[in-house]
Amino acid sequence: MVQFLNPEGEFGVPKGLEAYGKYLDALTEADYLKFYRDMARMRRFDLEANALQRQGQLGLWIPAIGQEAAQIGSGYGVRGNDHIFPSYREHGVAITHGIELMSILKMLRGVNHGGWNPEETRFHLYAIVLGTQTLHATGYAMGVAFDGKVGTGNKDEDLAVITYVGDGATAEGEVSESFLFAANNKSPLVYFCQNNQWAISSPTASQTTVPLFKRGAGFGVPGVRIDGNDVLASYAVTAKHMDDAREGSGPFFIEALTYRIGAHTSSDDPTKYRDQAEVDHWVARDPLKRFEKFLRRQGVGEDFFTEVEAAGEALATEIRDATFALTEPPIENMFNHVYSEPHPRIDEQFEWLKRYEASFGEGN
Repeated sequence: MVQFLNPEGEFGVPKGLEAYGKYLDALTEADYLKFYRDMARMRRFDLEANALQRQGQLGLWIPAIGQEAAQIGSGYGVRGNDHIFPSYREHGVAITHGIELMSILKMLRGVNHGGWNPEETRFHLYAIVLGTQTLHATGYAMGVAFDGKVGTGNKDEDLAVITYVGDGATAEGEVSESFLFAANNKSPLVYFCQNNQWAISSPTASQTTVPLFKRGAGFGVPGVRIDGNDVLASYAVTAKHMDDAREGSGPFFIEALTYRIGAHTSSDDPTKYRDQAEVDHWVARDPLKRFEKFLRRQGVGEDFFTEVEAAGEALATEIRDATFALTEPPIENMFNHVYSEPHPRIDEQFEWLKRYEASFGEGN
């Protein structure tokens, strides 16, 4: 397992991992502080969104507490011209690529279908249907290769694709299909699996008899396991294999061993299927606390952590105020963008809905 920071925040590059370790050589203190800020920002956003759901402001919330290092590290390992196909829990990856956080909340409130423009951000819409994003990513990566944007040596033009999956999604047929097409076409694609130990209420042990990073090998997709609570491992391994994919080496699978501290979603009660002792074991390996220990070893003072905490509270206030200010979208929005050209069936359905709404009378 690739690890550079142990749970006590002690840093080292183990023998045999130098190819990954070299990606850390160029990091500065400013990079370290950025990683921590965004990990803390992700957690505070998560906590506030969960509270908003409990107050009836969101239809659903999908927590990612405990997975901050996996997401922030890998997110920064992806370059500005690469494309990202997330699952539905990648709030941290969204942060690293400048996605407006209210766009996520609008989707989970049902105000819109996601709110960001993939053509502008390269961060494609959340995939609520499990596993489908891997097929979307594979198709896109195949197109990248067909367009000749792989292995040219031009770092400003060449690009790769990354898709995020959970341990549960690896049991879906779509993921196996994507392995097959990605490998056969030598597509520039990295799979980043956040193995958070539970696929809703099913433990990883019930889903596989081999480590997940070996699951793609039979299709021709090699893999590696990393300590997903080590932000530096997440960054270095993602950056290396995105570079490799960009240079034409084909697909690769990264399994980030981490833990979902909270519920699968706000509709889930994890106390029904896992012991508190297990949760406590992983809480003691909190990725934020681990990286804080590392930073303090580097001489980062208390003022920085105080500033980050204050910024988190400001973000929470901003998110809360913006959520309460949301208005219901006009009903015609659900008919927009269904077809690229006007369609009589859509017009007919819209007219029917308007008559139906009007049948309740004013104020109903």
